[in-house]
Amino acid sequence: MPRQRSPNRDKAKAMYIDSKGKMLLKDIAAQLDVKDTQVRKWKSQDKWDEELKGNVTNRKRNVTKKSKGIDGQLKTELLPEEIETLNNEELTEKQRLFCLYYVRWFNATKAYQKAYGCDYTTAMVNGCKLLSNPKIQTHIQSIKDAKIKQSMYTAEDYFQKMMDIAYSDVTDYMTFGQETVAVTGAFGPLEVVDPITKEKKILTKDINVVRFKDSSEVDGTLIQEVKQGKDGCSIKLVSKEFALKWLDKHYSEATELQQAQLEQLRAQTDKLKKESDTETIAEKVTIINDLPK
Repeated sequence: MPRQRSPNRDKAKAMYIDSKGKMLLKDIAAQLDVKDTQVRKWKSQDKWDEELKGNVTNRKRNVTKKSKGIDGQLKTELLPEEIETLNNEELTEKQRLFCLYYVRWFNATKAYQKAYGCDYTTAMVNGCKLLSNPKIQTHIQSIKDAKIKQSMYTAEDYFQKMMDIAYSDVTDYMTFGQETVAVTGAFGPLEVVDPITKEKKILTKDINVVRFKDSSEVDGTLIQEVKQGKDGCSIKLVSKEFALKWLDKHYSEATELQQAQLEQLRAQTDKLKKESDTETIAEKVTIINDLPK
């Protein structure tokens, strides 16, 4: 006797079709109290997407939908391409999350750590490996293309982004300088006797200090890489060379305000370069004068 067809199978399909493919399979499964793997199986066997494409015309690609994402981890406005990624059967649940987080931050380590909930070192190694997966690359590119269309960047917007890249400053991301700290020994701060007052005082020394600003305070889109190693942390900004060349080539496309801003930035950069060159020449002259005659 053939197995009776589950009534939830048709209900699940109707929910998916009625939402025009925007409803997450996980949410459908939750409403029908069935496993999400079963819903994915029905979707594949009954060819929901094929039927949807045949019934729906002129589908708007820039429509967004509120979603709680997977396990409530991602709460944002999702594009159709992002929803398709969340429903994709070729990727695991965490791989889908990785794709969405990567497009948000363009940082494989951060995306992997957020999706998989692991430590930084593990994420730094596995994030790059996962990013090289062709299926992951395909879905990431699809989401990126959709975001570009939705954002509707103008030439003015793109020109401004290039200016931001070309003239980004390391002090936008960190502070550095010198700081006076106590010299400590095995039993705490060391004390010395002041030769003049004969009073005891804590021995101090000057050290170099570098402090990174919180990620919420900086433009993460201009950061290419954040690395933590045995010698400390480092930040690598997006290459300025391409942006500078692009600005020279497309200067005429900028607005009058942007051209004025660019000229001001160039003047400031040239001034700093001249001052730096002058200091270098002065140092060389001093060294030569100090040589024995």
